[in-house]
Amino acid sequence: MMAEHPPLLDTTQIISSEIPLLSAAVVSGDGAQQVILVQVNPGEAFTIRREDGQFQCITGPAQVPMMSPNGSVPPIYVPPGYAPQVIEDNGVRRVVVVPQAPEFHPGSHAVIHRPPHHPLPGFIPLQAMMPPPPRHIYSTVTGAGDMASQYIPQYHTSQVYGDLDALSPHGRSNFRDERSSKTYERLQKKLKDRHGTQKDKLNSPPPSPQKCPSPANEHNGLVKGQDASSVSTGSTKSKSLGKGKSNSQMDTEVEEKDEETKALEALLSNITKPVISDIQARTVVLAWSPPSSAINGDTDKNNVLEVYVYEVLISNTGKDGKYKTVYTGEKTNVTINDLRPATDYHARVQAECNCIKGSPSEAESFTTMSCEPDTPNPPRITNRTKNSLTLQWKTSCDNGSKIHNYLLEWDEGKGNGEFCQCYYGQQKQYRITKLSPAMGYTFRLAAKNDMGMSGFSEEVLYHTSGTAPSMPASPMLIKAGVTWLSLQWTKPSGTPTDEGISYILEMEDETSGYGFKPKYDGDDLTCTVKNLRRSTKYKFRVIAYNLEGKSSPSEVVDFTTCPDKPGVPSKPSVKGKIHAQSFKIIWDPPKDNGGAAITKYVVEISEGLNGNNWDVIYSGAAREHLCDRLHPGCSYRLRVYCTGEGGQSAASDSLLVQTPAVLPGPGQPPRLQGRPRAKEIQLRWGPPQADGGSPITCYGLEMSSVETDEHREVYQGSDVECTVSNLLPGKTYSFRLRAANKAGFGPYSEKCEITTAPGPPDQCKPPQVTCRSATCAQVYWEVPVNNGADITEYRLEWGSVEGCMQICYCGTGLSYEMKGLLPATIYYCRVQAVNVAGAGPFSEVVVCMTPASVPAVVTCLQGRSEDEVESPHYSPSTCLAISWGKPCDHGSEILGYSIDYGEKQPVTVGKVSSYFIDNLLPDTTYRIRIQALNSLGAGPFSHTIKLKTKPLPPDPPRLECAVYSSQTLKLKWGEGTSKALTDSIQYHLQMEDKNGRFISLYRGPCHTYKVQRLIESTSYKFCIQACNEAGEGPLSQEYIFTTTKSVPAALKAPRIERVNDHTCEITWEVLQPMKGDPIIYSLQVMAGKDSEFKQIYKGPDWSFRYSGLQLNCEYRFRVCAIRQCQETVGHQDLIGPYSTTVLFISQRTEPPASTNKDTVEISRTQQTLSDEQCAAVILLLFAIFSILIAFIIQYFVIK
Repeated sequence: MMAEHPPLLDTTQIISSEIPLLSAAVVSGDGAQQVILVQVNPGEAFTIRREDGQFQCITGPAQVPMMSPNGSVPPIYVPPGYAPQVIEDNGVRRVVVVPQAPEFHPGSHAVIHRPPHHPLPGFIPLQAMMPPPPRHIYSTVTGAGDMASQYIPQYHTSQVYGDLDALSPHGRSNFRDERSSKTYERLQKKLKDRHGTQKDKLNSPPPSPQKCPSPANEHNGLVKGQDASSVSTGSTKSKSLGKGKSNSQMDTEVEEKDEETKALEALLSNITKPVISDIQARTVVLAWSPPSSAINGDTDKNNVLEVYVYEVLISNTGKDGKYKTVYTGEKTNVTINDLRPATDYHARVQAECNCIKGSPSEAESFTTMSCEPDTPNPPRITNRTKNSLTLQWKTSCDNGSKIHNYLLEWDEGKGNGEFCQCYYGQQKQYRITKLSPAMGYTFRLAAKNDMGMSGFSEEVLYHTSGTAPSMPASPMLIKAGVTWLSLQWTKPSGTPTDEGISYILEMEDETSGYGFKPKYDGDDLTCTVKNLRRSTKYKFRVIAYNLEGKSSPSEVVDFTTCPDKPGVPSKPSVKGKIHAQSFKIIWDPPKDNGGAAITKYVVEISEGLNGNNWDVIYSGAAREHLCDRLHPGCSYRLRVYCTGEGGQSAASDSLLVQTPAVLPGPGQPPRLQGRPRAKEIQLRWGPPQADGGSPITCYGLEMSSVETDEHREVYQGSDVECTVSNLLPGKTYSFRLRAANKAGFGPYSEKCEITTAPGPPDQCKPPQVTCRSATCAQVYWEVPVNNGADITEYRLEWGSVEGCMQICYCGTGLSYEMKGLLPATIYYCRVQAVNVAGAGPFSEVVVCMTPASVPAVVTCLQGRSEDEVESPHYSPSTCLAISWGKPCDHGSEILGYSIDYGEKQPVTVGKVSSYFIDNLLPDTTYRIRIQALNSLGAGPFSHTIKLKTKPLPPDPPRLECAVYSSQTLKLKWGEGTSKALTDSIQYHLQMEDKNGRFISLYRGPCHTYKVQRLIESTSYKFCIQACNEAGEGPLSQEYIFTTTKSVPAALKAPRIERVNDHTCEITWEVLQPMKGDPIIYSLQVMAGKDSEFKQIYKGPDWSFRYSGLQLNCEYRFRVCAIRQCQETVGHQDLIGPYSTTVLFISQRTEPPASTNKDTVEISRTQQTLSDEQCAAVILLLFAIFSILIAFIIQYFVIK
């Protein structure tokens, strides 16, 4: 029971919050190390601490085995008020914990007990009294006295252990003195004061110790937040708890806190036992009431603790047995599941509030119902032959009802999953005979009692005996590795597919000398043999076996493992002198060749000090290589790797080589930057392609004239551009360039000849203009002085406004033809010469005028609608109206227009802008164009437009009446909707009113129309006309249609009055005659279980007395009105709808009854809404939904 010797217990969750009271410890055995049984009584708990620092609680009844290292009874430390007593019984020593006489008072100070030695883990406070401290503060205890003083449990006598007499046998608290009653009243007052804020904090964690001095925040008197020194030093504890308060104030607070906790525990302990209901085989429903308190006989109905946490505990080992928690929550009823059938249970409930628990309630017992047995285990085989199988099974749990039969099913060896009955009886074994040898059969088992049949067990497969398998074929190699071989083999020939055969794979290593040894034994046909040596030959064979025996070994085959990849070669080294563009390297082979010869070496090179771009420069068997075609002054890294049969090795360490630098090579000749000026030019150049392996530090530029060929240096420096000045204009110069690095100057570049810029040309003479036609003119000019440079182009400007001329020609020619001019228009022009030096000044402006011409093209030609034409002779079927805009006359007045609209002669009109063409064919398309006329001729035609005449108005269709009724007439005309839509025909339906005039009823493309709100038996006149794009057609002839007579309305449910036991009187509603036609009535009845109504009366009366009723029989009555029409050809009856059915039950009259009327039940048929009512309801719902959506958008989206 010492801390360094943990008890032999599993790691489980703390399942009880009882106060840990150790009842007894039993010591047994002899020797230095003994087992001590700690007995925990029912209703008590034993708490220990495991090696990981976590707490574990064991609730009674239980016996906890613990190890005693020295065979002696360890010291038992008990809570205040108890004393340990050692009792020896028949050689067994027991430690019994007995209570002492109470020596403390409810209001006294907290007593801190410090045991002299290491305390037992069983007395560490539980979670309900002390929340577990953080895990990091626990340390491993290696011996007695190693535990620090801050971990010693301290017990508060008033808070944890009250008077033993304070609790009644039922867990209810009775206050013994007036002081306790006052303390309870003060607690109730404080709870009522905090009632406003406690509702919001019921589901939140308890407050910190500084804000709420609740006992739940203490460790048996040790407040959260205290450090290690607060336990051993009294002054430090007073400062941390009281925050500067005196000892007397601290004692008062502890006293009040203890009294409040004790009163709250008494209140929570006053809970009644649960109520049992709805007991099933595996479930039960428990319900209970919240705890209530009683003080001096008065019941406190205004309990402020409205929410409690309840814990339901059940036990199946008796009333005083071990209980386990099955529910924790705030509800006062719960359904317990997963119970055992036909089992006695005891249940009790425990309440908790503010981390304080009360005592459990009294236990309530119940017994679950019986049910079908549990699913049995699969049958096992006890004997096997070639033609029979003997199976045996064990009894499963009967769940309260004795098992009287077992059902054994099998698949008859078909293996298709379909089972049939093999045996049904009380025996627990069965022998199946007449089976096939070496055949597999699947079985399953079920048990049956008076409550029903259980589920089937798991399916099991058993085989009958057979013969040993034949010799299998030799194994085959699937794939070989460096240290493994993957092999495969097949089943022996002639073996059934469903026979279970196992295989043994044997291997022989010739170097070991142990012969064949098994490497695999199983049912698979493949195996991978691992942990082999590389490049080594092994022998293999396979043996097949079953229940009857083993086969002969297969033929031996040889397989060899693959070699491994070789090791890393040595780091390459330079052999000889390093040249600017080449050097030679050598290397040594790897120390490990991987079990095979090296086939080749690969050398990789990378330029620069960094980067992963490696290029292969050599691949072969030699161990040296000449690296050439290198760049001077560059750094190179080289590495080597080798390849063999086992693969490729890793790369060696890289070798860094730096090549020496040389003189730079010739660069490109300098180039001209920008345009050359008359006295200076600007040159630019770039570095040479070969810098010799060293950066360029200087450039030298030399210049010479073409005539003298004498070079002189004009620039030397590091820049790549230079401006050479003091030159002569229009003269050619030669330039060359050389570059230098740290090795010196390199050779000169090629020469570059550049000529200085000349001057711009002089002003041109005024050009000459000749008009060839009204839209074309030819312009000529002469060559001016070029001022030292050839003229590269001429620029001609042309325009109709002198200040807004534009360039219309750029080129080397001396003439240009202007086209696309306007007739009778004044134009201005001037010319300018340009050379490489720039543009010369413009010549003087020349003015010319083009001659007159025919009119321009007519624009804006378009058709006019019928509404825009005001002529009474215009018809859209034979006429087309057009309009156009007036074109430019080109210097001659427009005299008229010519209109072309087809194969006929064009129509000539005067100076107008609109015209309509008549005498055309209806429904015909015409192509129309127009041209203007003046004294010089006709202008070009305008663009062509397409216009179509409208068809002639259609004839009226035949009008028919499709459906007749008393208030509506459904009219029909035409042949279908498809033709009407394609022809764009509209119909106009009219009806004659009371004044003899026809009014419009419908206008549209449909072919039917329903005329409503008519009078019954009345004739109406109708006519119709058809309309299309051409207009409205003629009216049809008059059609006369007559409405029919209406049927009577539905009557209300008839009223039934009982006359005697066998007679009743039925009365119903009376209708007035309809337009002189009399009304009669028809009464029907359906008696008992009849399926049809029978007519019992037909006539003009409004009541009928029905006799012949049977007692205790149901009768259903209904009535309808019949209109007798007075027609010239004879009488005709119009039957109206039946009324609602009335149920009448005939019963015997009893003398005490104060009334003679029986109960009449009216079953009203559901009335269906009309089309108009349905449409109104749908419209109303849609309007409400739209308003709701608009409100949501306005409120949530816009705002």
